[in-house]
Amino acid sequence: MQTQTFNIALPSSLVARMDLVATNEYRNRSELIREAVRIYLEDKLEWDDIFEFGRKAAKKAGIKSEDDVNRIVQEYRHGKKGQ
Repeated sequence: MQTQTFNIALPSSLVARMDLVATNEYRNRSELIREAVRIYLEDKLEWDDIFEFGRKAAKKAGIKSEDDVNRIVQEYRHGKKGQ
């Protein structure tokens, strides 16, 4: 794996917490940050997919605003769905 080194500025309190976790898990800072970034990026891509699915479903259902969502939820809760 080719790596690239770069500098990052973090608050001292965050570094202290990071060091504590790294020590408890027998890792170094680089390993901890590498895993944190990897997990963040995986989660972000997953959420992007979820939101895209939601956008497509909303468009298909003719939902254009949060008010539309609230109206549909209220109708469903009060048994108006399918009547």
